[in-house]
Amino acid sequence: MAEHTSCGEVRYKHTPRSDELKRDVSRRINRAIGQLNGIRQMVDDDRYCGDVLTQLAAVESAVSAVSRIIMREHLETCVVERVQAGDTEVVDEVMDLLKKFA
Repeated sequence: MAEHTSCGEVRYKHTPRSDELKRDVSRRINRAIGQLNGIRQMVDDDRYCGDVLTQLAAVESAVSAVSRIIMREHLETCVVERVQAGDTEVVDEVMDLLKKFA
């Protein structure tokens, strides 16, 4: 998927993601979407708050797992490639990303 910079420029990975990784991430995202739809129904049905919160924690965990998978992919491909090409500005980008997920 394309990344939009602050200028609106769309960037793409130099090394494409593997089909296996794409399938895994897609499956995980679809599962999280299903969980969110279930949570919406729980709220509509006035289900107990503690049960809703438990399901929300499960979705947060699932989304965090996807973030870790993509972060690992980013470090192993994009970051390594840019550092090998002499572009050390990528370190600042990684630090900013880590702050978002810390």
